[in-house]
Parts: sequence; C-alpha cells; structure tokens
Amino acid sequence: MLMPHPLRRGAAIVGSGESDEIGFIEGKSSLELHAEAVSNAVEDAGVRWEEIDGIFATGGSGRFPAAALAEYLGIRPRYMDSTQMGGSSFLFFVHHALAAIAGGEIEVAVISHGECGFSGPRRGGRGTGGAHQFDPWDPGELYERLYGAWGAPAFYAHAMNRYMHRFGATREDFARIAVVTREWATLNPRAVMHSKQTHPYGGPIDVETVLGSRMIAWPLSLLDCCLVTDHGAAVVLTTPERARSLRHRPVWIEGAGEALSHMNMSQMEDFTATSARDSAARAYSMAGMGPGEMEMAMIYDSFTYTAAVTAEMLGLTPRGEGASLWAGDDARPGGRFPVNTNGGGLSFSHSGMYGMMLLVEAQRQLARSAVGLPGRQVEARSAVVNGTGGSLSTTATLVLTAD
Repeated sequence: MLMPHPLRRGAAIVGSGESDEIGFIEGKSSLELHAEAVSNAVEDAGVRWEEIDGIFATGGSGRFPAAALAEYLGIRPRYMDSTQMGGSSFLFFVHHALAAIAGGEIEVAVISHGECGFSGPRRGGRGTGGAHQFDPWDPGELYERLYGAWGAPAFYAHAMNRYMHRFGATREDFARIAVVTREWATLNPRAVMHSKQTHPYGGPIDVETVLGSRMIAWPLSLLDCCLVTDHGAAVVLTTPERARSLRHRPVWIEGAGEALSHMNMSQMEDFTATSARDSAARAYSMAGMGPGEMEMAMIYDSFTYTAAVTAEMLGLTPRGEGASLWAGDDARPGGRFPVNTNGGGLSFSHSGMYGMMLLVEAQRQLARSAVGLPGRQVEARSAVVNGTGGSLSTTATLVLTAD
C-alpha cells in the first residue's frame, strides 16, 4: 500500500481578496493594488496581521516584489519568495508555501499579485528599468527576434496554427471557448466584460462575433486573446490546525506540481503539447486522485488556444480534442463540469499574469463563499487549477478539494 505524500493536505487556503477596483484604473500603483488585495484577503480569512510570517509575491513591484510588499504593509516575514514564472507564478507559490508550512517554517502565508497591465504603460512604465541585455547565443535572439517574432500573440498563433494543422481543429472550435467564457462573465457583475455597462464590447457574444473580431495574429482574432487590465488579488494559506478555526471552510491542497518545457518558443519541442502534462501528473500523484475525479477546472486562458491545449494536458479531454470541453453544455453555467466560473482571462480580467485570479475563484467556489453570486454557486467538491507562464513555457497545477 502506498503511503500518502507528506505534503498532501499539509496546508489549506483559508481566504481570498481582490483589489477594491479592477479593470482600467488611473492613479493607483501596483503596490496599492497588492495592498488592497492583501487587506481584503486577510479580513476574509479572519487571521491577524501579526500572524503573517510568509510573503509570496510578484508582479509590478520592482526587482524584489515580496520585500517591497512586506515593507509597504509593515510586515517582517521570516520567509519570502518572489519566484517569477509568468502567469503560473502564483501556483508555484502555493506549492512553495505548502512545503514551508508543512515543514514547520511558517504558519500563515500570503500570496499576492498586483499589476497595472493596462494603466502602467500609459503612465510611462514601459521599460524594465535597464537596457536590453543582448546575448548573441540566446535562442530568442538567434531564432525569434532576428526574424521579427515578438510578443505573446505571435508566439501563441504559431502554436495554434500547428495544432490546427495536426489535428484538424478549426477557428470555430476555439471560438466556442471564448463564447462560453463570456457566458460566465455575464453572470459576474465584477467582470470587465459583464455587460455593455461595464465595457462597450461587453455582454453576450457568439461564434460569429469571435471570428469577425479584428485579426491579431492569424489564426488568433481579438476575442481569442485575453484582456489587458489592472488587478490585485491575494490568498491566505495556513496550517491544517489553524485552518479549522477560521471563518471559511478550508480548501485543502491535495496535490501540487510544477514543470518547465522550454523558455524560448523556438525551443519548444512540440507546439501541440505543454509541460502541464508533467505538472498535472505530479499534482495528481501527490493527491492520489486523477482527472476523472475532478468536478471543476480553473484553466489559464491567455488565449483560447492556451485553454484548449491545457485541457488535454490535464487529462480532461482526449488528445487533439481540447476545445471539445467547451463544445457542449458541460463547461457552461449549469453544466456538469464548470470551467473558469468568473469569466476567465478572456472576459473577467487579465493584468498580464492571471494565475492569481484562478486561485481566488477556486477558493471561493470550494469554500462556498461564492454562494449568492449568480451562476457561480456550484456544488463541486474538487477542482484542478492550472497556470501557464511565458510562451507556453512554465506550468503549475493544483488539485484542491472542499472540506
């Protein structure tokens, strides 16, 4: 008989929060978005500020995000982590915080993100603070930028094009992902694309609307691409013992895994598969569960292609049929397998690194604190959550369960 993994249920997510405003915000820094989110998450969890001894943060806070946030909040943690793995960073943080809590290093961890993805460039925050460091042997220089390949839409379009060629998928297949995700957004008043009142192009869409939207990088049209917004979000993790004494039902971390397949897109072995296959296998193994036992999914959707190929890697659909998860009624509101119940990066919000919002939504659903929000009071007791970073490069997967 196999022994349970030593990290399984070694910590629980006990609260979550977002910045007071999301979307298109003028006049707030990324640190302010961080601080608002952390404050709301701490209040939601019911922990005391002086209990926080671990800070895990990245996004828009200079070279040392965790240190900058701790200073801003007046916290002196004994454990800090600013791992930067793009949009998957925050699920990496859960894995790291789980290990730190289970190992007795800390008792209360805050994972936070704040990013002015929309307003930052308009305020002059375009650069990284230093000159471009040219390395003539960097594959990105040799095989990508030299030929004009630059930016996420161009890279993801290459991968989607290859996938369509190999498996016979169509743009219509991917467009349905955007349509279903928008359906969830129309039930979430906080979603940027909730309605015409929240955004001129908000409200319901259909496949023809997606296909007819402005072409960005063939075969990706505008509505195949995520939003670019300002957003802050945070979650609180703690020990199993402390978790049971707090306000919400604990959301247990049953499994966690992380993986990397490449950094530069030109080094990606197979454009039709990602490292989520490995991170998911590790998370399922730790949890002692499999994809057939999952009842809900929060999947990074920087592009419709990201969501589709990840569904396959998580074992939720057969190979080459990733978009089929959204083809019928299963992933829709009221369906048997809800996906991205807040409206996703495609229609809820996406500041540049979306993984934090996946965590917040998963916690709210499984802790039942989302009850009362139209369309989102699902009864799922398990969820698989997957973040993707870089150019389909880094992935982290969590298996979470309700108490």
